[in-house]
Amino acid sequence: MTIQNLKSEIQNPRLAQRMSRLGSETAFDVLARAKALEAQGREIIHLELGEPDFLAAPHVTEAAMQALQAGDTRYNNAAGIPAFREAIARHISRTRGVDIQPEQVVVTPGAKPIMFFAILALLEAGDEAIYPNPGFPIYESMINFAGAKPVPLPLREESAFRFNANEFRALLTERTRLIILNSPHNPSGGVLARQDVEAIAEAARERDIMVLSDEVYNQIIYQGEHVSPLSLSGMQPHTILLDGFSKTYAMGGWRLGYGVMPLELAEHVTKLVINSNSCTPPFIQRAGIAALEGPQDQVAEMVAAFAERRELIVDRLNKIPGFRCVPSPGAFYVFPNITQTGMSSKALSDYLLEKAGVALLGGDSFGRYGEGYLRISYANSMDNIRAALERIERAMRERAE
Repeated sequence: MTIQNLKSEIQNPRLAQRMSRLGSETAFDVLARAKALEAQGREIIHLELGEPDFLAAPHVTEAAMQALQAGDTRYNNAAGIPAFREAIARHISRTRGVDIQPEQVVVTPGAKPIMFFAILALLEAGDEAIYPNPGFPIYESMINFAGAKPVPLPLREESAFRFNANEFRALLTERTRLIILNSPHNPSGGVLARQDVEAIAEAARERDIMVLSDEVYNQIIYQGEHVSPLSLSGMQPHTILLDGFSKTYAMGGWRLGYGVMPLELAEHVTKLVINSNSCTPPFIQRAGIAALEGPQDQVAEMVAAFAERRELIVDRLNKIPGFRCVPSPGAFYVFPNITQTGMSSKALSDYLLEKAGVALLGGDSFGRYGEGYLRISYANSMDNIRAALERIERAMRERAE
């Protein structure tokens, strides 16, 4: 029996109305389509996922294996094992220049749950949340799910995908309860300047607004500096710092992340952990300690490799008619402008998957201000990137003929 037949024979359950407000992440939809083509014998080059093609460093894997062999597999503190929370507190204190206590840390299976839990804890019907657009689609999805109003903050190419401070201030209302930042930025790779973060911090302090700072790409940066709102004067009570191990430490499938936040909020977020996933596996947390406090050589090597790939992909994309691409100062994405091709973002991404066998994402997957762009991940090998660019160029040439 096919899935379609099965669906037709089973009465649909009555879903809660809030489920209609829950979005998704297009990268996984495109991945599924690409895998279906591969199952048909097509060769697909994957540039859709934001996942480094490196493996976790050997000392990280060894730490997890030792913990497994020692039987460190039982339930543990819902907010994280003490040793890991202490390691995170030391790391954030050192890198952000503030005094963080372990009790302010909540560990989760991946960084994404911190978005989920923080938004559920802070927002309700009638509230407003400002978020970057284009931006990671889960921000808008979760704001909607909580019943609040998503307020997009446009990030534009002419401003290097930074926001306009006056435009930001105009979006603030008496109902603004949350501001979401992401720097370095997904999908553009843009990096906020210090004055940008200071403008956000000023509004947060004056209006008593929380800031959710998504910093998962903070160590993958080629130009400029990473500025965390947590580092700015008076911002500890107003900041939730979100970070994880998927990007910097190539631990995507390990599912390990954390949030650093005011103590009272940490207690409520911990309750949400208890009500959902109970705890994060302790042996994976032991690997997290090794990642934070062990050798950082692989991180530097990976960022250097990304920088080389970035140079190649920007140069080659700018030689394809209809494409215009500026170098991304952070993360491992480029966000080329494709308006001169005459195709929409979705139409072009679909065409390149079907015609060229290259999986990438339309910019509209990241919000309405992403229309006219593609997101291309260069977290893949140089050989695959070269092959993908050749296929894209050939497909665009054939379309023009």
